Amino acid sequence: MPRRRLSPAAETAAALLLLLVGTACGSRLPESDFERDGRTNAPGRATPIRVGIITSATSPVGGNAFTGPRDGAKAYFERLNARGGIDGRPVEVRLCDDGGSGVGDNTCVHKLIDEDKVVALVATTALDYEGASRVSRARVPDIGGQPIGAAYDTWPHLYGIYGSLAPRDGTTGWDGEQYGGTEVYRYFKREHGARTAAVVSYNQAASAAYASLVERGLKAEGYQVVTEQVDFALPNFRAVAADLKEQGADLVFDAIDSHGNARLCEAMDDAGVEVTAKVTNVQNWTSTVPEDYKDAPRCRNALWATASSRNYEDTGHKAVQEFRYATKGLKTHSQWQLEGWAAAMWFTDAARSCPRTGVTRACVDAFMNRGEAYTADGLLVPVVFERQPEPPKTRRTCLSVARWQDGRGWVSQGDMDNTCFDVPQLPYRP
Repeated sequence: MPRRRLSPAAETAAALLLLLVGTACGSRLPESDFERDGRTNAPGRATPIRVGIITSATSPVGGNAFTGPRDGAKAYFERLNARGGIDGRPVEVRLCDDGGSGVGDNTCVHKLIDEDKVVALVATTALDYEGASRVSRARVPDIGGQPIGAAYDTWPHLYGIYGSLAPRDGTTGWDGEQYGGTEVYRYFKREHGARTAAVVSYNQAASAAYASLVERGLKAEGYQVVTEQVDFALPNFRAVAADLKEQGADLVFDAIDSHGNARLCEAMDDAGVEVTAKVTNVQNWTSTVPEDYKDAPRCRNALWATASSRNYEDTGHKAVQEFRYATKGLKTHSQWQLEGWAAAMWFTDAARSCPRTGVTRACVDAFMNRGEAYTADGLLVPVVFERQPEPPKTRRTCLSVARWQDGRGWVSQGDMDNTCFDVPQLPYRP
């Protein structure tokens, strides 16, 4: 089954670590509690089905960096309840802001699981998912979370939005290593003839480590790689831009924060740098591009993004139409919102699979663990959870690709169901 590039966990975690550098375990629940408290709507009772959403809404990263999945999931449940809920039972959403800290995350996990007795967590987006082991020990299914760290490739009962093939037995990946593919680099090589790629990073540990990972993937696909490192405190993006122009880079990847990206783009415009693509990630696939890159029109219109979910601008697709109609009141739109919507749909389908027993944690978990691919009505590249004893050496992977164009927004480049590649899987340590 398809899986995203050099791992969504690696990409997202690195991006958020970079934002951070720009700013300066629980007990097991008894089985009796698990069965009793996990049951939220026994047959014949119109009691609400209670779910929890943990979000680092306030954190050192700041702003709205983490709220997209939460907002998308909330919108789905509001629409679901307006249409009668699940078999006549409304979904009651309990929100918890963990503040971006491990202590806060453990507090949220305790509150939602032990006090609020939620049947599942949905669209978790936590900077430091310290409570993940407690969620797993309580056997509470965590559905469609963003893999900011390694938790979704470590613990059973946790189901990240992109799936996993790892054993998930308490050890990350396979003996501490995770694997991801090179499909993004293959895409630009095959579809656009790219041969030279630049990787821009800070002289800071998290930035340099992610840049090294990108460089390995590019070299595995036969690219000539140009590395550019700038001082974190006093970055000279003009010098980087001048060298990019001299080297004739086709693509620019980065391991720098959002503010640094905007400054890099400004420097590239000032230097007259023209590239096939300035490649960004799913977290930056938002409608705020005109404001974020207001002083770099040329670079702005060279922005490309890749993901494992259907472009939120693809309103010709029925499932995207429903998402956009339900979220029309939001000031901005993003790919993370759509993925949060898909996570809520996933939980709903799982809950609808247990009409005889009522919606219990065990029943929802069984649906998630059944080994069948899930697409959220075509919003996701098929997602599957398997526990393979050995890491894959190669894998067929598909991806969604879009390019920003002023006046049109994010324009899809082909269909994600057909943009697929057989690529090597490279190991890395999170």
